[in-house]
Amino acid sequence: MHTPLLLALLAAPATASPADPDAGRDWQPGDHHVHSEWSVDWDRSTTPPTPIRGGDSTYTRSHNAGRARHFGLRWMVHTDHGGPGHSAVTRDHAYPALLQARQDVPEVIQFNGMEFDVPAGEHASLIIAPGAREAEQLVTIERDYSRGEPLQEGSRDTHQHMLDALAHMRGLSPLPLMLINHPSRTATGAGQWGEVEPAELNAWHAAAPQVLVGMEGAPGHQATRTERGLYRNAAAPTFGGFDQMTTQVGGVWDQMLADGTRFWITASSDSHVNQRDGGSDFDPGEYSKTYVWARPEADDILGGVRGGRMFAVTGDLIDALELTVQAADGSGGVGRMGERVVVAAGKPMRVQLRVRKPESPNAIGQHPALRQLQLIVGSGSGQSPQMQTRRFTAKDWKQEGAWYRVTWTLPAPEGSGFVRARGSSTDEPTPLADIKGEDPWQDLWFHSNPVFIGNTALP
Repeated sequence: MHTPLLLALLAAPATASPADPDAGRDWQPGDHHVHSEWSVDWDRSTTPPTPIRGGDSTYTRSHNAGRARHFGLRWMVHTDHGGPGHSAVTRDHAYPALLQARQDVPEVIQFNGMEFDVPAGEHASLIIAPGAREAEQLVTIERDYSRGEPLQEGSRDTHQHMLDALAHMRGLSPLPLMLINHPSRTATGAGQWGEVEPAELNAWHAAAPQVLVGMEGAPGHQATRTERGLYRNAAAPTFGGFDQMTTQVGGVWDQMLADGTRFWITASSDSHVNQRDGGSDFDPGEYSKTYVWARPEADDILGGVRGGRMFAVTGDLIDALELTVQAADGSGGVGRMGERVVVAAGKPMRVQLRVRKPESPNAIGQHPALRQLQLIVGSGSGQSPQMQTRRFTAKDWKQEGAWYRVTWTLPAPEGSGFVRARGSSTDEPTPLADIKGEDPWQDLWFHSNPVFIGNTALP
């Protein structure tokens, strides 16, 4: 019988890397935000509060991994909620359940993690690299830094405590990862932020740029027909299932990218209870997927997330994406998602987007039509970014089997800039506000991560 330590070591990938960094890489679909029975409820009539198993979800971790496998995921992160003294639940119950799930569903690479209660914020997916210290790392972070861990509520709810947490994490080896969850869920309007503000995102990322690397572009809880994503304020909904920080051209995310900030977006299920069981959620991979360009190994998947080699999609609209930028005359290098390419200011640059339609139907048996592709270029560090957008439809693109290709040649921006892409099953030039009763399967989008552009090589 395998011991927990041996199982943890078996989960760790080989460290050897091929000479060609792309050798063996392909698009690996995954989900970084999944809850199980160890997202407990609490009996607060006792001191300390007593955890109630299955309080927020009745599913086992093995069940969730099995559903992820069913919907074609190659990797997932178990991210249960914290709470007063929950680090003991993590140590004594959730981690052994992870080891069991790895044994039960070996086809899915499964990461130890939690939905971290962010001090002076809301929530984040905390992802731990597999290995001999994966249990200790998570328990220590939760015990010492999670906002919800102390019995005295609010005692850690400070900006400084979050900075202290990030300082601790950036000193760990191997490095963990963190992605801010549902960033605008507490917003009160367009650009009226709640518990997560743009200044906080920038400060947190600056404190640990290799740890806190992004946010959910598309939050979970997409199955509900009343408040998509559980964004309950009608004045601050999701837009095409994506957060307003992501969808607004020239908005929060674009300003970060224009400033050269390496900050990425993802999609997740935030699965608690599936709609078939009366909940608001889809299973892992049923509706939302984050595709990472990586080998099917834990360390390379984490490297892809850390490096921005990924895109977010709903409803299996596409299953592969290539976004490249280079000088139009072919000189210099080629930039891909997460990378920076040098093109002289004003010199023609060529942007190419290729996306692939899946062969298999999605979870409801449909092959959704791709109705548009968009390329978005931004520049203007330190100010409101200057934005250019070009939209393509069937009359504009070239179809090559399952692949759709568009190109755009335009002058490279002065200073620094970026290119990103998105596309949809709708004809909406920009994602519209989601309304009560709409069918999420008829409003599908994908969003890429950016390629950065510079006029000179970095020192």
